[in-house]
Amino acid sequence: MIRALLALPLLALAQAALAGEGPKRPPKPAPARPAAAVEPVPEPAVKPLSLKDVLASSARFQPQILEAIAKVRSAEGKRLQAEGAFDTQVKAEGSARLSGYYDGSYAGGTIERPIENWGGSYYGGYRVSGGRFPIYEDERYTNVLGEIKAGAVLSLLRDRFIDDRRFNRGNAAIDVDLAETDRLITAISVQRRAVAAYNLWVAAGLRLKVYRDLLELARARQAGLERQVELGARPRIILTEQAQNILRRETLVARTEQELANAANTLSLFWRDANGQPQRPEPAMLPDSFPAIPVPNGPTRMALEGRPDLKALDLRIAQATNRLELDRNQLKPRLDLKVEASQDIGPIGIGGPSRSGFESKVGLSFSVPLERRAAKGRIASTSAEIDGLERRRQATREQITAEIEGIAIDVRATGRLALLAEEERARAGEMAQAERRRFTEGASDFFLVNLREESAADAAVRQLDARFRNLVSNAELAAAAADLKALGLE
Repeated sequence: MIRALLALPLLALAQAALAGEGPKRPPKPAPARPAAAVEPVPEPAVKPLSLKDVLASSARFQPQILEAIAKVRSAEGKRLQAEGAFDTQVKAEGSARLSGYYDGSYAGGTIERPIENWGGSYYGGYRVSGGRFPIYEDERYTNVLGEIKAGAVLSLLRDRFIDDRRFNRGNAAIDVDLAETDRLITAISVQRRAVAAYNLWVAAGLRLKVYRDLLELARARQAGLERQVELGARPRIILTEQAQNILRRETLVARTEQELANAANTLSLFWRDANGQPQRPEPAMLPDSFPAIPVPNGPTRMALEGRPDLKALDLRIAQATNRLELDRNQLKPRLDLKVEASQDIGPIGIGGPSRSGFESKVGLSFSVPLERRAAKGRIASTSAEIDGLERRRQATREQITAEIEGIAIDVRATGRLALLAEEERARAGEMAQAERRRFTEGASDFFLVNLREESAADAAVRQLDARFRNLVSNAELAAAAADLKALGLE
């Protein structure tokens, strides 16, 4: 009980301290914290350069494509120039006599508009005169407020359906389409070379990785061989052979680094910066594998429909056909109809009442060359040109068909060879790994393990080359079939 009674005050103090009622003590100063170490900011990882990025840059900035686009703009300007033949014409004239017996003055103007789908034009005008005119200018007299008139000139035979103006306008429109096809042909050729340059760069980078791994295997083996020679387990000459092996593999690495630099230099012609200037990709931007290039599906007929060179021949045939129609138009006689109506307004003028009232006129004009040899000669020449273009189109179509089918054969063959090369690389890698394990256990010799490793590296390089050839064949087939999506031209 005595112990319990003595413990009660201590218990009460503890409860008061917990409730915040005890005597307050000054807080102890917090221990100083060590300065936080500044962690280095990791550098952003370099994004691998993709084939899509290269094709997009090439399509936007490659000078050959930009030149073809400029030619399209030039053709569009010429088409607008040809449309100028149908512009509305405004004419005005005026004259006044400052001295002499007659004091007549005259002013007038007309607005003329060609008829686009019919040979001829329609017009309207106004004229007014004052004073007196000599008898040989009697037609200048009008009423006091002038004269208004309207009329039209129509071609009934020659120039009814086609004339020089309509032919030039249609020809200029076809020239725009021809420039577009030439632009597409240029773009397909450039993008095909861009795909080849990109895959060549990737192949060089993957080949360099194979040789660097091969070199690292030799360097990693160096310390073990030196220790075994010191212990007397292997002859010292093996170090000389090891040094020779390392030099040979370093040579392979150096040679492949040069190939990679050359491939990057070639790729810079297609991969450009925002200002359109060539830029070389860094080795750190190499992807881990080749890109996937889809093989165009569908029959050869569908591929032929998208070929711009066939379309260009069709457009040239259309131009020649229009020229033939123009030449045949020259064989027809010219028969033009002219109708006109006029009305003088206001009080009767000095010229008298004969100018007053509504007046209408109609007239015909006829002309024809007798021999028409010029038109006949042009018809014969243009007909022969059309026949030649059709034969060229037939030959081009047959050549394209054979080209597409031949490339398709290459795609299938290179694809099969790539699969075989992949299997060979896997087998060679297994053999090299097993031989290294046997060498570590002392069951193999140095010459054989080097031979297995180099055979595995050669198999890996052959597999890369086979895959590269397959991708090149796919790109060739995409270009031959005018697959715009695969070439980044959508």
